[in-house]
Amino acid sequence: MSSAIELIVEGYARLKDRQSLEDLRMHRRRLAVDLKARTGFDYRLSITQVEQDIAAIEAGLNTLSGPVT
Repeated sequence: MSSAIELIVEGYARLKDRQSLEDLRMHRRRLAVDLKARTGFDYRLSITQVEQDIAAIEAGLNTLSGPVT
């Protein structure tokens, strides 16, 4: 079963919307940094999920070729 992020990435890739994929990846990267900076709670599962999201987004970006438009 596909995760929500994989379906979103698939849609953006099908539309060849590289900028939206780049924005989504940047958002997830900022989220990962914020989670890693937090203390007082075990955020490892959340961080793992965000890193998996980033990998899925990067896979979608790899399907597109050419510069950002």
